[in-house]
Amino acid sequence: MEFLGEIQDRKQFQQLNWRGSFGEYLDLVAQEPRVTRNAFQRIYDMIMSYGTEDFIDAKKRLIRYRFFSDATFDGDDSIYGLEIPLMRLVNFFKGAAKGYGTEKRVLLLHGPVGSSKSTIVRRIKKGLEHYSKTDDGALFTYDWYLGTIEDHASFDFRQVPEAEWEKCPMHEEPLHLIPLDHREAFLVRMNEGRPSEDHVRISGDLCPVCRFHFRELMRRYDGDWVKVVRHIRVRRLVFSEQDRVGIGTFQPKDEKNQDSTELTGDINYRKIALYGSDSDPRAFNFDGEFNIANRGIIEFVEMLKLDVAFLYDLLGASQEHRIKSKKFAQTDIDEVIIGHTNEPEYRRLENNEFMEALKDRTVRIDIPYVTRLRDEVRIYERDFNKKKVRVHIAPHTLEVAAMWAVLTRLEEPKKPNLTLLQKLKLYNGKSLPGFTEDNIKELRKEAIREGMEGISARYIQDKISNALVSNQEEGYINPFMVINELEGGLKNHALISSEDDRKHYRDLLAVVREEYTEIVKNEVQRAISADEEAIKRLCGNYIDNIKAYTQREKVRNRYTGQYEEPDERLMRSIEEKIDIPESRKDDFRREIMNYIGALAIEGKTFDYRTNERLHKALELKLFEDQKDSIKLTSLVSRVIDKDTQEKIDVVKARLVRDFGYNDQSATDVLNYVASIFARGDTRGTY
Repeated sequence: MEFLGEIQDRKQFQQLNWRGSFGEYLDLVAQEPRVTRNAFQRIYDMIMSYGTEDFIDAKKRLIRYRFFSDATFDGDDSIYGLEIPLMRLVNFFKGAAKGYGTEKRVLLLHGPVGSSKSTIVRRIKKGLEHYSKTDDGALFTYDWYLGTIEDHASFDFRQVPEAEWEKCPMHEEPLHLIPLDHREAFLVRMNEGRPSEDHVRISGDLCPVCRFHFRELMRRYDGDWVKVVRHIRVRRLVFSEQDRVGIGTFQPKDEKNQDSTELTGDINYRKIALYGSDSDPRAFNFDGEFNIANRGIIEFVEMLKLDVAFLYDLLGASQEHRIKSKKFAQTDIDEVIIGHTNEPEYRRLENNEFMEALKDRTVRIDIPYVTRLRDEVRIYERDFNKKKVRVHIAPHTLEVAAMWAVLTRLEEPKKPNLTLLQKLKLYNGKSLPGFTEDNIKELRKEAIREGMEGISARYIQDKISNALVSNQEEGYINPFMVINELEGGLKNHALISSEDDRKHYRDLLAVVREEYTEIVKNEVQRAISADEEAIKRLCGNYIDNIKAYTQREKVRNRYTGQYEEPDERLMRSIEEKIDIPESRKDDFRREIMNYIGALAIEGKTFDYRTNERLHKALELKLFEDQKDSIKLTSLVSRVIDKDTQEKIDVVKARLVRDFGYNDQSATDVLNYVASIFARGDTRGTY
């Protein structure tokens, strides 16, 4: 109890439960006009408050908004690899915040199942909750005291019991209490001397309940507005989806049990007898999703599955920022309307000629699947890591699953000399001979629907989970276990209707298996040589020689200081490792030098790791130079002498120390590579 008492933050509680008079609120507005921002401005400012990061991808300048991956309020919903769609999303909010017209539109996220549409909305909602608790995100609403005030001069609202305060049902901006006739003069006075970006603006009018109370009190005080606002208590407003404050969620249900009152409120029949009319605002519950989401955001889950009657409510809500509750005039709202849907439902909207008005009021943003391998891997690492999973996950397990997922989403390249796997590597930042960043831009431009079809991350996560459960006794999972789960689930995959697609996905699994084999062969090779500095020295020596060769110069011998002819034997011993024939050696050497030159122009430093073929050739050359008497093939026969066993144990220890294996998974990898040796399948690596 003492510990819990120490960690509580009473100061923050008091800040979030601030209460003040209307006059005190006006002072606060004068000091900090941002508290009167509308919903679009608040969301845009919230996103920008986390900062941005510029980066270049295939010569295209992109912006990464840190809000979508920041872990301070919800690390489980971090979003990776969707920079372009998220840039469009933020531009929508920016335009709306500045009043350029998008504030009058419904924002519709459209894409295949499991492409993060609902995750994006959920993140915005949770971010808004968190932001409303900060000083930068503060906003306010008000309550009514409907009792009698005997002496206005000495009245203290703080002495009124909490039970006697009646909340504004729509969490309205307190400045709505300033009559329309007086607003222009008030704003001129309030904004005098302020820059335009700090101007206070008042948009909208009182809700029916507050309008009723205001009118009755004005009559009571014979039009004395100052006395009316003595009945007002302004308070801090904190958004909460659970408490239905500022954040609403609406989703389709059985049409027979759902009507538009869920959006705009319904009559309270018990109060009709008390107030005598069903058109008395006090006999109406203004608790529909549109009502409670005022000042914040409303989400429409699977929006286009809703009955047409509900979609009509969106028309006025988006364009006019007004809703129509039963028996009442149109009511002003200030909220972001955001929905999400998949392709079949969107096609139905496109083909429905009666929904032209909704289509005209909708801004669609496509949310595709991730097509960059490293970002897909990060999605799985977020859910399957050492903190959350006790079972050991062998290296490359998540990478292999992600590789297959991305391959299913890519469109076949039109270039005849480019495979789908090579395209994946180009997208992931690897360099391939004959392909520049301009080629990557062309590939993306020609694949218009790339990422809108394929296997979702959700399916991959389910199969990784199955592998973890099925292999609890083994204590770890490896890529082959996950691949088997992925393949086994294809025959019952509900979203694959075509046998051709099913066959294509199985063929891609074979591609992934082959690529994984290459990866572990190279990894064992690196564990045997395990000398990064030696590779760097070898690379530097090779670059010096091909530079001299292509420029018809001599190389200075680092030991003797003498100038000598380029070392043809060294250069060919490296190039032969990746099957560069004698007739192509000049082209390959010029290609490497051109690549280094292009990087230099862009202010970048050459790193052999970014050139996959050269990296592979250097490792193979070093392996050949350093390999000793280790005979991994003896693992298969189980006949291992003491000396060989000691050397194998060293390699295994390196796999554990440097590559993330545990003892069991390292043993399995060595056995697997040994079985490849035993078959004589050493092509391409050894």
